Amino acid sequence: MSAAVDDAYRHYAKVGRFAGLREAGGAALKLYHLTAPDAPVPDGVARLCDDWFGGKADAAVEPGDCGFVLLHRCGADFYFLLVSVWRGSNELWEAVWYRHGDMSAFAPFDPAYPDAAGTVRPTFCVWEFGIVAHEALAWGRYLASPRDAAALAAWRADIFSGTV
Repeated sequence: MSAAVDDAYRHYAKVGRFAGLREAGGAALKLYHLTAPDAPVPDGVARLCDDWFGGKADAAVEPGDCGFVLLHRCGADFYFLLVSVWRGSNELWEAVWYRHGDMSAFAPFDPAYPDAAGTVRPTFCVWEFGIVAHEALAWGRYLASPRDAAALAAWRADIFSGTV
């Protein structure tokens, strides 16, 4: 067994569900909910995510960005809001927000990003990678296309839904 895996850890499947295409700050963002199959995102948390798009997204994205957002339910009352956009043609850039307990809004998750350059940092978990892998392939298809309006529409329609 790897020292990277706690002896008590038991892995289980989660489900990624497409929750809509959002336009925010001039960016096109595919929103996904990632949860245990029997524990969907509660309506109140989904509304807080909507509030983030209405009030905070402009600071995280730039006009013309294309990307995706994962609203990941991690247990009973902790959520990550992972905002990923394609920049530099083929690079995935990310900002992380979180909500825990009865927080009234999502907040930046700064502890994941230590100030020391060259420090190993968390990126995506194994569940998140299922959706990220799909989105990387979808972006690759867009990059290999004529990159016209039809290709952008095809990218927007190229969504993930399933077990991870």
